[in-house]
Amino acid sequence: MADAGFIKVAQVSEIRPGEMIAVEVGSEQVLLVNVDGTIHAIDDICSHAYASLSEGDLRGDEVECPLHGGAFSCITGAPTNPPANESLRVYSVQIEGDDILVAPPID
Repeated sequence: MADAGFIKVAQVSEIRPGEMIAVEVGSEQVLLVNVDGTIHAIDDICSHAYASLSEGDLRGDEVECPLHGGAFSCITGAPTNPPANESLRVYSVQIEGDDILVAPPID
């Protein structure tokens, strides 16, 4: 059973390794990424240009913003390529069977 606060947002079978999808967690836009079989969750909105990262390119464990090429680690949320210079929030993920559950951010 999921810990309190976790919300079912997708199924593992929807996101193959090397793929990503955008989901909503409460009022937040969250990017789910399958990196080598492990699901990670970060903000879907670029901290530089406010574009949806789910419309960008996924290269290994980094996602590139579709507007200016800024990139972020899908694991840590840290910027890896300018002009991005602010980290994205990382969300806690739990897997229960085929269900992906994500905890809302604590602000």
